[in-house]
Amino acid sequence: MQKTSSPAAPLPAARARPTLAIFSALIAIGCIILTLAGYGRPVMMGIVQGLGEFLPISSSAHLILVPWFFGWQNDPSIDSLTFDVALHLGTLVALIGYFWRDWVELLRAVPALFTWGAGAPQGDLAPERKTSAHILGTIVVATIPGAIVGVLLDKLAEQSLRAPLLIAATLAILGLLLYLADRLRPEEKRLEQISWRDALLIGLAQACALVPGVSRSGGTITMGRLLAFERTAAARYSFLLSAPITAAAVLFKLKDILRIPPSEVGVFVVGVLVSGAVGALAIGFLLNYIRRAGFGLFAVYRVALALVIVLVYILRG
Repeated sequence: MQKTSSPAAPLPAARARPTLAIFSALIAIGCIILTLAGYGRPVMMGIVQGLGEFLPISSSAHLILVPWFFGWQNDPSIDSLTFDVALHLGTLVALIGYFWRDWVELLRAVPALFTWGAGAPQGDLAPERKTSAHILGTIVVATIPGAIVGVLLDKLAEQSLRAPLLIAATLAILGLLLYLADRLRPEEKRLEQISWRDALLIGLAQACALVPGVSRSGGTITMGRLLAFERTAAARYSFLLSAPITAAAVLFKLKDILRIPPSEVGVFVVGVLVSGAVGALAIGFLLNYIRRAGFGLFAVYRVALALVIVLVYILRG
């Protein structure tokens, strides 16, 4: 399992800057080419998903708002919950690819987790394996609330929770909570210090993200900071925790994704590829940025976007 902080952290962060710049340039060129080829809308939605899934600004809210702002509601190939979930496939690949070392360590700890669950002694296990088994166990516990809520309220989310004013309210409220948590709470706990209570509370915060505008990453990071986790630890755990619930959402909607008409396959593929590439970029950016500046910028953005939504809603009567 990768450490959340170490004395050598600034050096990798410094080395990451030119890599991120090159990666950003390549993604920008690819997006321009695809847009010129006639895939402007799925490119836009892929960018929105890639940024919104990992930055604490709510991808679900933005996937609803972008068609609303630009009048794309009549385009069923992109303004649908099925397309939203398909885009999550791209960010799931980004998660697995970016944190592949973490996942290798967690998968290696699966036997230790089952041994612990059976009550067998773990005295012969290496400390690193015990830590990985514990973190894996907390991810399982934290995933349960979101899975239950997602199954029970899936139809409600698709039909009743996509109103712009509701999104504006949740964006603003969670933005203020994120700012206060990051400003007032100390950075005391590392990822390996997470308790079962911490995991359950973070899992409950993730479950609240079914409401667009709450933000899965925003909710879990806010709860992590309220529990006094280091910024990078809160963000890293949020990212690791998102993989199981995202994979479950993709599998849950797989039958709908497989029924996509052949004429729309290109739109979906472009959206997934763009969301994956931009998602990997967003992860690297966030982990480097928050070490220096915290989450204040994202809180301000959320409140500002909420005000814009209300203004547009009023102007449209």
